[in-house]
Parts: sequence; structure tokens; C-alpha cells
Amino acid sequence: MLPGGRPDPAHRTVQRVGVEQESADVAVPGVPVEREDAVAGGDDVRERLVPHLPDDELPLILPELEDYKGRNGQAPLENATEWKKYDRNGIHGVRETSTMPGSAGSSWYYFRYIDPKNDKVFCDPELAKHWMPVDLYVGGPEHAVGHLMYSRIWNRFLYDQGLSPVKEPFKKLVHQGMILGENGIKMGKRFPEFVVNPSDVVREYGADTLRLYEMFMGPLEVSKPWSTTGVVGAKKFINRVWNFFTEEKNITDTDDGKLTKIYHQTVKKVTSDFEALGFNTAIAQMMVFVNEVYKNGSCPKAYAEGFIKMLSCITPHVGEEIWQLLGHDDTIAYESWPTYSEEKCKDAEVNIAVQVNGKMRGTVLMDADLSNEEVVANAVADEKISKFLQKQGGQIVKTIVVKNKLVNLIVK
Repeated sequence: MLPGGRPDPAHRTVQRVGVEQESADVAVPGVPVEREDAVAGGDDVRERLVPHLPDDELPLILPELEDYKGRNGQAPLENATEWKKYDRNGIHGVRETSTMPGSAGSSWYYFRYIDPKNDKVFCDPELAKHWMPVDLYVGGPEHAVGHLMYSRIWNRFLYDQGLSPVKEPFKKLVHQGMILGENGIKMGKRFPEFVVNPSDVVREYGADTLRLYEMFMGPLEVSKPWSTTGVVGAKKFINRVWNFFTEEKNITDTDDGKLTKIYHQTVKKVTSDFEALGFNTAIAQMMVFVNEVYKNGSCPKAYAEGFIKMLSCITPHVGEEIWQLLGHDDTIAYESWPTYSEEKCKDAEVNIAVQVNGKMRGTVLMDADLSNEEVVANAVADEKISKFLQKQGGQIVKTIVVKNKLVNLIVK
């Protein structure tokens, strides 16, 4: 029976030895199978499915094996010759050893994440309504034929049974690219010398370096070749961050305004890139910020804390350590995300390209967001542009202004 007293379509009643018993019409691990060979008037062989194991035999504990290798396409449990035999309560048979694939077993795990400690039903219906469907499914293209397909089929069955509130379990799918060997080919037995063991990388460079490098390799959805040089570069960046932000004299309680624009620009871009899964460009922007911090020689504590909050998403161990060295006792994991001001992201001054009759004649540094009239006046007043216009002769009959980018003076 299913929760709510509904009959389970995966069960049926069969006639066996003159007694009606409930039986599963799907192969269930550990449930014995009986074969009926003597069929009057025919030579066909029918396989009968017998009942689920009684409650007093559950849970079924799988045996320890000396040899876990399957042979001739058979499951490893085939090696448990004695365990396979079943002879209880008048039932004689062999236990099913071909269990369901891992993809099937993990096809509904997201429901248990919603309600992991519920021992009455697999997921509280109200919690399922609140959280489902899953907002984002990230998986490699190889998952599309296995896990993703299984999940959709299982969810549809659960939906038909009234156990899932949605027909489709996932709102959005993103395919992540593969990490190739340094030879640009998929890692595998063919080229074992190009196979990278993550544990080796962690031992030599640290887990944070591995995380940072993988996120910085390129766009998430693109397959990329491994580069040991790139790993070394990631480690150097982490060291730069550690060396600066753990030095007490570098962190100030005052703000001279020199890092205001780059900090707010960094928070804006990292926030946007994280939401778009653009981790490589987010890291690139954080590197730009660190370069500016080094040039400045100091960093306001508020900016340092905001930066470490963002970086800790990529390098959680280093982030947590620096967070504590900045004077915090609680974990950084539950801190609020840093915010930015759109106004403070803007440049105070911009270089405006000046064209005369469509040809580039120079650039002029001006205050940002000037009116069109002010842009033209500043361009004409520039010494270099003014001399060129005098040589040209004629009058300015038209002006074209692209805000904060260029001005084109049409002279006739």
C-alpha cells in the first residue's frame, strides 16, 4: 500500500500452491524467484514472482564478499552462492541478485533532501509543494541518458500516484563540460599518463586550489584541457590573497575612497556572474580587485570582509581562516551577501573619443554623464581638436554624441 491507503500498482495478487499471496511484479533485490516448469499441455516455462520478504526479515542485510567482481555480465551478488538460496516458510527459490542501477536509486533523492528525517512517508506533501520543482539541475552530458532520464520517469510515476506535486522535477538543465587530459583528450585508460587524480592535487596544492582552478578554467559548459601550470597559478593567487588580507597593518578602519569604485564593481560583477554560473569571469574580477588592493597598499576592513565573503564560495577553507583572522568567531557560511551601489560603480571621469567627419582625431577626458552640449563644448575646447578644426576650416553643422563614449563633429 502507498501512503494514504492507496493500492500500489507495483503489487498484484497471484495464485500459488492454492493460497493467494501478494507479490511484486518487478524484480526486488533479495526476493526469491520460483520457476514453474511443468505446465500441462505445453512446453513453455513461466517464471513466478513470490511475495515480498516478511517484515521480520527486513531490512535485508547484504553479505560481505571476498570477491566483488561480477563475471559474464552478472552482478557481484552472484558470488554469494549460499546467501542466494532461499528456503523459508514453504518458499523455495533463489534471491534476485540483479539489483536496480544506481541511477534509479538516486532518481528521487531530491525529495529526501526536502524532508530527510521523516520516517512516516518519503516526503511531506506540503514541503514537496513548497520546494518542488528543483530550480537548477547541473550535470554532464553523459547524465542525460542515465540519471536525468530516470529522474523524469520516476517523478512522473510519483506524480501519477499523487506523491509528487509537479509533472517535471527540474526547471532548468545546465550541461557542464568535461575536464580533459593535458593532451586535450578525455581522460581514460587509453592515455593513463594524462589522467589526473584529484587526491594528488589536493595533497600537493590544497583543496581550495583545486576548486579555484577548476572554476577558473573556462566557461562551465565547455570542455577544457587540464593544465598543471594553471594549477600553480591558482595557488599563487590564493597565496597573494592570504599574504595581504592576513597582515593586520594592511586592513584599515578608514576609507580613503581609492578602492570604492573597484570594490562596488567587483561585488556587482561577481554577484551577476555567480547567478549566471560564470565562475571563471567572477574569479577574474576578484583577481582585478586584489591587484588594485596591492597597488593601494591598504584596504578598508568593510571591503576586505565583503571580498572574503565572495571568495569563500570558491575557496571555503581559506575564506573561513581569513574571516576568523579578521576578528570573527562565527562561521562565514551564514553571513549576508555583500551589496553594491550602482552609483558607486560608475566612473567619475571617462575618456571620450572625438571624431571629425567620422574619423578618429583624439580623446578627451571629461566628467561622466555630461549633457550632449557639454560634451561638444569640451571636445571643441581641447587644444589638439581645436587646432585640427582650424586647419579644416568650415563650420560644425551637426554633432552626434554617444553617451560616455564618443562625439562625432560633422564639419562643412
